[in-house]
Amino acid sequence: MIRIAYHPCYYLDLPEGHRFPMDKYRLLPEQLLYEGLFQSENFFAPDKIALDKVSRVHTQAYIDKLLSLQLSKQEIRKSGFPLSQALVDREQIIAQGTINNVHYAIESGVSMNIAGGTHHAFSDRAEAFCFFNDQAIAAQYVLDQGIAQRVAIIDLDVHQGNGTAEIFSTVPEVFTFSMHGKANYPFKKEQSDLDVELDSSISDEAYLQLLEQHLKEIHQKFAPQFIFYLSGVDILESDKLGKLNLSIQACKRRDALVLSYAKHHQIPVQISMGGGYSPQLRTIVDAHTNTFREAHRIFA
Repeated sequence: MIRIAYHPCYYLDLPEGHRFPMDKYRLLPEQLLYEGLFQSENFFAPDKIALDKVSRVHTQAYIDKLLSLQLSKQEIRKSGFPLSQALVDREQIIAQGTINNVHYAIESGVSMNIAGGTHHAFSDRAEAFCFFNDQAIAAQYVLDQGIAQRVAIIDLDVHQGNGTAEIFSTVPEVFTFSMHGKANYPFKKEQSDLDVELDSSISDEAYLQLLEQHLKEIHQKFAPQFIFYLSGVDILESDKLGKLNLSIQACKRRDALVLSYAKHHQIPVQISMGGGYSPQLRTIVDAHTNTFREAHRIFA
């Protein structure tokens, strides 16, 4: 059975101006149930993560400062969210959901987190709505538990996974792959194991051909035993932050390429949703739902 991490705390009622599309975290599970893709038993509510797992990728000084709500005004501004206990609790629960996903992915081939994909969180700081890097924490957990010796993080959010790249810059057992907009945030990029920078005018077919080419390259050179997939839908032409020109059909085919690759090679894959900022909320929800539709089609 495919399992999906979801907790009501994923939706935060933030002040106006900080809300970004929080509503998707409430509407996405409702849509999955409405379509009959999944039933209530497919969903589970994670607990808070044990901090010894977090400290494997984040510095203790940063963890202590965040948990005691002692970030400076500048650090809070850079994080993008007003700091609160509810937000810190949410980040710990999201990270545990991704760790739970690891075990469910081993059982079923794939497992998903309704939230997560917090790839801008560095080892020592928050950035751009990201506080704890859920997939980095879980990737280190996979190594520490001996679940796999080679882990790939396939980051297809429109923004480079700069925090993930920094965290694993000296860890050869984790292969970081980020395919992102060249002219987009972050404007100072970190160095992943493989960075593919995309021109804003890239076509659907060119994007998909590049992705297929690099998945083959990663498999030949690295042969991952576990995959973390960040399936941000901010690559859409409609996205107000994305600056790319891709259709929702191409976004769906992108998901199918990654998941079919994992299925074909029998590599467990964990999926975190990442970003999506189209003006119409229904566009964001539909694009994210496509990821679940493809996972159900390929693995169920």
